[in-house]
Amino acid sequence: MRDQETVMLVDDEPSLLRLTKRTLESRGYRVLAASGAAEAIGLAEKHGEPISLILTDVVMPEMNGWELSERILSSYPKIKLMFMSGYASGIISPNGILAEGVTLLQKPFSMSALADKIRETLDRN
Repeated sequence: MRDQETVMLVDDEPSLLRLTKRTLESRGYRVLAASGAAEAIGLAEKHGEPISLILTDVVMPEMNGWELSERILSSYPKIKLMFMSGYASGIISPNGILAEGVTLLQKPFSMSALADKIRETLDRN
């Protein structure tokens, strides 16, 4: 099934973007990698096929991860959401709840933990 799943990966940290992209591709996912929100929106518009999951940093220079996901959700309403952040979860969500069905992965994380969370998020109904 992974060969049919596309992950939109967005992070403004180039080394993390490259490492995460390679890791996900090695696990059979198709990856659309973008270094920022504008690039991600452009990739989503050009892609034309379903995107299974958006994995985005929460804090980015031009547009935060929430705003980006809302823009992409307008074209892909069934997309699963997963955020990653180096900030304490209490800063991002004071009550510890992002939204129903939304995953937050704290940086730093292992690539194994990332892969497990992605699988868990994609398998959730």
